[in-house]
Amino acid sequence: MCGVCGEIRFDGQFAGTTAVDRMTAKLAPRGPDDGGILVHGPVALGHRRLSIIDLSPKAAQPMVDSDLGLSIVFNGCIYNYPALRSELEALGYRFFSGGDTEVILKAYHAWGTACVKRFNGMFAFAIHERDSGKVVLARDRFGIKPLYLAEVDGGLLFASSLPALLATGRVDKAIDPLALRFYISFHAVVPAPRTILKGVRKLPPATLRVVSADGSSFDEVYWRLDFRALPGEDGRSAKDWEDGLFEAVRAAVARRIIADVPVGVLLSGGLDSSLIVGLLAEAGQRDVETFSIGFEEANGEKGDEFFYSDLIAERYATRHHKIFIPEADMIAALPGAIAAMSEPMVSYDNVAFYLLAREVSKRVKVVLSGQGADEIFGGYHWYRPLVGSTDPVADYAAHFFDRTPERLARHLSPAWLGTTDEARAFVAAHFAEDGAPDPVDKALRLDSTVMLVEDPVKRVDNMTMAFGLEARVPFLDHQLAEFAGRIPSSLKLAQNGKGILKEVARRVVPAAVIDREKGYFPVPGLKYIEGSRLDYVRDGLSSRAARQRGLFREDYLASLYENPRDAITPLRGSELWQVGLLELWLQEHGI
Repeated sequence: MCGVCGEIRFDGQFAGTTAVDRMTAKLAPRGPDDGGILVHGPVALGHRRLSIIDLSPKAAQPMVDSDLGLSIVFNGCIYNYPALRSELEALGYRFFSGGDTEVILKAYHAWGTACVKRFNGMFAFAIHERDSGKVVLARDRFGIKPLYLAEVDGGLLFASSLPALLATGRVDKAIDPLALRFYISFHAVVPAPRTILKGVRKLPPATLRVVSADGSSFDEVYWRLDFRALPGEDGRSAKDWEDGLFEAVRAAVARRIIADVPVGVLLSGGLDSSLIVGLLAEAGQRDVETFSIGFEEANGEKGDEFFYSDLIAERYATRHHKIFIPEADMIAALPGAIAAMSEPMVSYDNVAFYLLAREVSKRVKVVLSGQGADEIFGGYHWYRPLVGSTDPVADYAAHFFDRTPERLARHLSPAWLGTTDEARAFVAAHFAEDGAPDPVDKALRLDSTVMLVEDPVKRVDNMTMAFGLEARVPFLDHQLAEFAGRIPSSLKLAQNGKGILKEVARRVVPAAVIDREKGYFPVPGLKYIEGSRLDYVRDGLSSRAARQRGLFREDYLASLYENPRDAITPLRGSELWQVGLLELWLQEHGI
């Protein structure tokens, strides 16, 4: 896992090192082991390395293959790289390193941009062709690895984080009004290619961008998640689906333990992470390092799930670490967690992942995490109301959106309001696409390819990489997701959600974990904002910078300060934390 960046100039000038130097310095936490910069005419590439596979200097980046005329910077991991390497060696390619980076280079030379369809993994990379001057940018199917872009005078900048682009001092930092409305209504989701800033965009997941030397470019979407059954699958029994799913999950977990360093697990005590631990034990992994985190309770809501994580740790004899965070420590960590966000993310568990990653990184460099299972297997409560829906857009919006247009008009200042409901129109367009005929499947596809990208996986990447920790997400194995997509939605929604995954887990995990009430990463102190937490948020929203910005109506903010517990979104989030987090993020990044 690493940080990548670069500058591509289209004005006839050579790329300098100033911008790339600044970006690599900002990306240093993502890759604390090494770094490098390569300049070739109008293209400069920068890299920060976290050594996971082939720890030797031979795998250092930027990597150059002079014989092929190719250079690369790469962030991520290609889990099937040994098989691809063997295939490429059979074609006559010879390798000078032992890792996955060089496999990408050779695969690109052999198969062109179609190489990405052969990769099983998480990745964001840039490849420069010496002879044509072309640069190819790519991002993995679920956007697990980020890639931000900024068009600037004379060229294009790209980086693994938005703050790295800001560090160049060349990016337009004006707020994008449409993105703001998405953030405040679509549960903080700002779909690619937009970000909250006008001057920064992000390459969408499952997308290649081919940039020519003259600045012209085109995008190619190389993968879409399809929920339609394959020929012959309509007659499969529930048992057949379960058997197939068990093998698919087992394979996804097995692929993600490839590393030249120890691999741990973020063990929340829920179904998903518990299943990962169980499958690792079944595969013969011993003394696996597992990690759980807990917080003080608030408003009578418990702040940890240690009972269940202890149960799994004892069952599989893991080397378990419980991390309890007092409120004062959580408050002290908030600025760091906010600074680690490439975009404002409202979920309470950002700070939990940040603090967990801080402790985990002291012991291991790679962890597995259970993100993605709820979106892939129907674990959220808003899917059931869509069963048989005649208006799935309206039913989805009623349960997922934080604000209706009417409420939005009472909360945002008039200068920032639009004339249409862009978020709802986005959902309608997404639901209308081919490949998901069932209303539940429409929502699962939207959540797994948009919401998941812009919240859970971004959260995991940003918070773990703040401490040079690589997080891998088995449930977002694209082969597993393709198989799961074809499973009838009724099997997914059974047992109050994730029914078929629960049946698979019964082969490995204790029933007490499977049949418990669904839990979340609990940080009740940010759901019920009072005391020092209220002072912290109110200070940010009443600052001079916030008043000059004028994003929110003053009467709305006053009502939030007076009754923060009463302003809870349909998804049980704090409105005060949502608006406060946005302002705190803007200030943290000098916007």
